[in-house]
Amino acid sequence: MEIGLEIKKPAKECNDAHCPFHNGLKVRGREFIGKVIRTNRQKTIMIEWPRAYYIPKYERYEKRRTRLNAHLPDCISVNIGDTVKIVECRPISKTKNFVVVEVVK
Repeated sequence: MEIGLEIKKPAKECNDAHCPFHNGLKVRGREFIGKVIRTNRQKTIMIEWPRAYYIPKYERYEKRRTRLNAHLPDCISVNIGDTVKIVECRPISKTKNFVVVEVVK
């Protein structure tokens, strides 16, 4: 099944209800690339990436980080420290609006 992105389909099959490759979860909107920092929840990972935030008073930037929860389909396997690409989808739960589509090498 084609999901509308230039991404290879995972080799493993799964029957996850929220898999964009095997069960037709529609992906649309924003895409982010970040580092996996937490995998200890069921079918959920947390990723983060750094960003620079400008402070007008001091005319300088400070380092901040953005953290998001993303759904991890059964057909994709990741470890802490991997870099992954996530894409926006419909809300899967209260805090999950993104799904992992590939592990970036």
